[in-house]
Amino acid sequence: MKTSRLEAFSDGVIAIIITIMVLELKVPEEADFAGLEPLIPKFMSYILSFIYVGIYWNNHHHLFHVIERVNGKILWANMGLLFAMSLIPLTTAWMGEHHFDRNPTTLYGCNLLLCAIAFFILEYAAIKSEGKASKLGKALHNTTKENLSWILYLAGIVCSFYQPLISVICYFSVAVIWLVPDTRIEKQMKE
Repeated sequence: MKTSRLEAFSDGVIAIIITIMVLELKVPEEADFAGLEPLIPKFMSYILSFIYVGIYWNNHHHLFHVIERVNGKILWANMGLLFAMSLIPLTTAWMGEHHFDRNPTTLYGCNLLLCAIAFFILEYAAIKSEGKASKLGKALHNTTKENLSWILYLAGIVCSFYQPLISVICYFSVAVIWLVPDTRIEKQMKE
């Protein structure tokens, strides 16, 4: 099977995720700028999550640029990723609503870790299908960024029990690591 239907479906789900996140930002009743002040934590959590969804969309796009065919394992792995990502609006809203309190920040970190695990499973299924000697297999041989991300996610989750602000810094650090699209695949495509 070709990848086009999977890509179109994924793009649609990701667009809906972003739409749901922005709809959580309610317009203040006051007409002055002071009315925006209560929205600051919500807006900050929205920005972080928007960046994460954008990162996943970018890396998903790059991944499926080199995958030639999909099979059932790749389809289900992709559904797992979309499921994990579909929880982002909930954890984002809860964290923003409660000003980065311990429990919402912990759950947000768990959600981010779940997304990372789901993306890893998707990559693994794709490499298994394409082969380790494929362009994808060669491109994703180095997993330094993934390993660093998991360490920071786990550190953020642990820190959220004691100092939620440090956990948010950990989550933001992972976003910074991945903000530039994954060049491993682009480099492999040029060869």
